[in-house]
Amino acid sequence: MNDDFLKEKRILLVDDEQELLDMVVSILKEDGYKRIYTAKTAEQAVCEAQRVRPELAVLDVMLPDGDGFSLLKELKKEADYPVLFLSARGEDEDRLAGLGLGADDYIVKPFLPKELLFRISAILRRSYKNENPLVPLHACRIDFSRAEIHRGSQRISLTAKEHDLLFALSQNAGKIVTIDALCEAAWGDNPYGYENSLMAHIRRIREKIEENPSKPQSLVTVKGLGYKLITEEKK
Repeated sequence: MNDDFLKEKRILLVDDEQELLDMVVSILKEDGYKRIYTAKTAEQAVCEAQRVRPELAVLDVMLPDGDGFSLLKELKKEADYPVLFLSARGEDEDRLAGLGLGADDYIVKPFLPKELLFRISAILRRSYKNENPLVPLHACRIDFSRAEIHRGSQRISLTAKEHDLLFALSQNAGKIVTIDALCEAAWGDNPYGYENSLMAHIRRIREKIEENPSKPQSLVTVKGLGYKLITEEKK
C-alpha cells in the first residue's frame, strides 16, 4: 500500500494535556500525516468527530469530563473506524477493557515517537488495506491520496470540498447520492442551505474530470434526487 495514501487519513487526537497534543501533532506532521484534528474533552471530541469524520481516533483514557472508554462507545455510534488508546494507565485491566470495547491497540505513556508511528501505521494498514487510492473514470483517474485528477500527463489539484464530494460519490459508485448526503459530506452535520454551493462545486469538478463538462459521462445528475459517479469499474 502507498504510504502517501495512509498519510491522507483524518486522525483525531483526544487528550487534555496541551503539551502532549502538540508533541503528537508534531510527530505525525514530521512523518508526513497531513489531516490531524484535536480535542481536549470528550464533548469536544464528539463534536469534532461529527465535523471531520475521522478515519482513526487516538484517545486518552482519562479526560476532564469522562473517560476514553465511554467516549469510544459514543464515537462508535456514529461510525466504525479504528481507535488507539494512548494513556498513562498501563494496568492490564485497562488494556483489556479498551480492547474489549473494540479498540485496535493500546499504548502507554511515556512512549517513543517511533513506536507511536509504528502502531498508527500498522492500524491504518490493517483497516484500509483493501482501498484503492486511484479511481478510474471515463476521461481521467482520481488520486485521493494526493487530492489530484490525473489526465494523461496532467495533474489537476482538487480543493478540500471537491475531494470530500468526490470521495463520498466514489464510496457509492454507480449509486445515487442525494443532495442532502453530499452537503453533509462537505459541510458537516448542519448541511442545510448549501445546495447552491454544491451545484457550483459540481460544476467545477466536472470541468476537471469530464472531456465535455456540458455532457458529463462520469458525474451525472439524477434529476430531483442527486448525483451519481460512474467509474470504469462500475459500468
